[in-house]
Amino acid sequence: MKSKNWLFAFRQSIPVMLGYIFLGFAFGLLIQNAGYSFVWAFLASVVIYAGSMQFVLVTMLTGGVSLLHAAIMTFFINGRHIFYGLSFVEKYKKMGKAYPYLVFSLTDETYSVLCGTKVPEGLDEKKVYFWISFLDQCYWVTGSVLGALIGQYITFDSTGIDFSMTALFVVIVVEQWQEKKAHSSAIIGAACGILFLLLLGPDRFILPALICAVGVLVIMRKRLNETVEEIGK
Repeated sequence: MKSKNWLFAFRQSIPVMLGYIFLGFAFGLLIQNAGYSFVWAFLASVVIYAGSMQFVLVTMLTGGVSLLHAAIMTFFINGRHIFYGLSFVEKYKKMGKAYPYLVFSLTDETYSVLCGTKVPEGLDEKKVYFWISFLDQCYWVTGSVLGALIGQYITFDSTGIDFSMTALFVVIVVEQWQEKKAHSSAIIGAACGILFLLLLGPDRFILPALICAVGVLVIMRKRLNETVEEIGK
């Protein structure tokens, strides 16, 4: 049973692996070029594990940013994770001892994979969720350490590698759209995202868009539930 849980989780995490190895490698190369050894790449990926925030961290370390500035910037960059957590509160409460780690390891990509994962009968959902989260972090740590260790000796054009994460999100959204009969939530989220992208630009639109989408969904919750029930009939 344990091997089946792990194998299923591994299969679900493969798309993230293909992206995290390359992106982690890029981070490892960046932090080494800033004068920090692979040990720092390893510790940052194990303890911080914040994706884009780790890339910003390199600039902070080399630029002498104050703790207050760093805290504010971290909130705005990773504040979207608050909304990810809200949608998993009830599910994660049932995860027992794994709960703290699952909360810590809920990255954008892990969240997307977990949203699209249906655990087959006979498998342990708790263990599957844990293994997906743990494997995803292992991929990131591996890529980071490899980048810091050998990245400086390898020269190649890595332009476009970061698009692998965007492609992963597109695939998951398409699968969710095809699976769900009601698309109101997706349409509201897309509309809020486009609106704030146009208003605020690509660097500042995510958090306001999420706040707006959640607010609209809360206000329209009753009507959306009625729509889902009608479609289900």
